[in-house]
Amino acid sequence: MPHSGILSGKLEPRKIRMALSVFDLFKIGIGPSSSHTVGPMKAAAMFARRLDESGQLAQTSRVEARLYGSLGATGKGHGTDTAVMLGLEGAMPDSIDPDTIEQRLRTIRADKALLLNGQSRIAFLEKTDVLFLRRETLSFHPNGVKFMAFDAQGELLEERRYFSVGGGFVVSQEDADAQHAATQAEPRIVADSTVVRHPFNSGDQLLAITRSTGLSIAQVMRANELAWRTDEQVNAGLDAIWDAMKACVARGIRTEGHLPGNLMVKRRAAELHRSLSSQPEQALKDQLTILDFVNVYAMAVNEENAAGGRVVTAPTNGAAGIVPAVMHYYDRFISGASLDGIRDFLLTAGAIGLLYKENASISGAEVGCQGEVGVACSMAAGGLAAVMGGTPSQVENAAEIGMEHNLGLTCDPVGGRVQIPCIERNAMGSVKALNAARMALRGDGTHFVSLDQVIKTMRDTGRDMMTKYKETSRGGLAVNVIEC
Repeated sequence: MPHSGILSGKLEPRKIRMALSVFDLFKIGIGPSSSHTVGPMKAAAMFARRLDESGQLAQTSRVEARLYGSLGATGKGHGTDTAVMLGLEGAMPDSIDPDTIEQRLRTIRADKALLLNGQSRIAFLEKTDVLFLRRETLSFHPNGVKFMAFDAQGELLEERRYFSVGGGFVVSQEDADAQHAATQAEPRIVADSTVVRHPFNSGDQLLAITRSTGLSIAQVMRANELAWRTDEQVNAGLDAIWDAMKACVARGIRTEGHLPGNLMVKRRAAELHRSLSSQPEQALKDQLTILDFVNVYAMAVNEENAAGGRVVTAPTNGAAGIVPAVMHYYDRFISGASLDGIRDFLLTAGAIGLLYKENASISGAEVGCQGEVGVACSMAAGGLAAVMGGTPSQVENAAEIGMEHNLGLTCDPVGGRVQIPCIERNAMGSVKALNAARMALRGDGTHFVSLDQVIKTMRDTGRDMMTKYKETSRGGLAVNVIEC
């Protein structure tokens, strides 16, 4: 029978309960990848801080990083090695200035040394101290990294494993082991015991809350955010995310040239934007010109991401262009758009993204690109439906449609770089999100497939997907397109 939107989903929530914030999904960082750049940088910084806090920093004369699974297979093209070096120096993705990165890396390579945790100078040779183990995988997650610290005599001082589980989230081996021992579940991130006003971990639970309280999905999320910060701080944080997204689009549509790497991919957003802006009357002849602008917004973000610029994980870097592109569509083409609408968009999209994060995955290395572009499309569709006046059931329907038609999407970046097909895939995901929202808004919220059911299907599909299609560059376009 049709899904009414209330208590009819069949998704079994994970045993481990987590309190997640919208700011866990939307994080300001740098490109080109949340799982291969942002996560490893944070993990390296965590290891360096651990050495400092344990009193072993002064004894450390050498550090070695071993990259496993997808990090080993495609980390070179994603800048994982450079992220590790910067992280060991104490850099963090949300605060490092992208314009300083190249000079810092040149200094490390020229001096054959780095400043561990920003304090202790140690010898460092990139070729031997950052190892890509392409065919080896650690347990728990395919994005694994092991750090080892040695003293001057070559004795091991400290060894730690970390997992970059998507969207910039990092889990230590200790946390993963402890949670597994306590719950026999498969945790995705460290549990947060914070008590929120309206806890939910399924779409049906979320819809039940909106029915019983009369609140919108955005209002439910805002009430939960107050467990961590004030209402003013919530608004300030959401505004900062929107400002970062706008800045990324603006930089992307004015920057030309080619993206890094031997593929020599031409940046197209600036030229396309210039062409569209020079003929504004074209929109009167062809109303689908609006979609050309949406394509530009998405491509601008992902070209910036591929170039290592500052982006917002939404929920990942590889899919960072979809939510901003659809938000720009709302802001620039929808009558009555407002800052409050922008905030509600982010809160609604965040609620949807958290359901995927808690019950499935947002990691391309774990479930393919359906967990990145598919989730971003679902989030954007739900967010747009909400700010265009949709009911919670229509929002849930829009989110479901957004994922249903991305099921099975593989992650097969050519050359291991987040360029082909990733940039265009974000543009296509943005257009799908627009259509999903419009389809849902033309209905009454009643539909056959629930959001919970499509999340479970995505998770199961990811488990069945062959490893070569999960961000290893060993299948799909990655092997059928000749690198030039």
